[in-house]
Amino acid sequence: MLERVLTAAVVTAAIGSGVVGGIFHAFSTFVMPALARIPAEQGIAAMRMINVTVINPLFMLAWMGTSLVCLILAGGALFWWQGAGSWLILAASLLYLLGCFASTVIFNVPLNNQLATADAAQLATLWPRYLRVWTMWNHVRSVAPILSAILFILAMVLK
Repeated sequence: MLERVLTAAVVTAAIGSGVVGGIFHAFSTFVMPALARIPAEQGIAAMRMINVTVINPLFMLAWMGTSLVCLILAGGALFWWQGAGSWLILAASLLYLLGCFASTVIFNVPLNNQLATADAAQLATLWPRYLRVWTMWNHVRSVAPILSAILFILAMVLK
């Protein structure tokens, strides 16, 4: 029974990591470059709306649900499970939690908050910096969950 639960959790984490990594990858590869090419006021308005609409049950389930599963898997890998697969599960979980969840909370969300509250005078200097810094951290939070998905799959292959 525990083996089935563990397998289901690892599969869930692998799929969730892939989905979240894909969403962030899309932003890094074409959404942010597109917003950078249009007039600043239009890009700012679009990004502000994206930052509001992203707070929805489906995205939050993928992003935070995967975080919760990774937290549980990391604890299990550290304290209960053994073998090569457990170290891969731990690495995948920590990579997702640090590279995706923590980087979002520490870097991207504060930048989103600055963008949401900035006045017109502040936006002139904030927008170019926002595009550069937000996208750089988005690269991190897109690569981390994709690598996590790969490590979760490897853990299942090696178990």
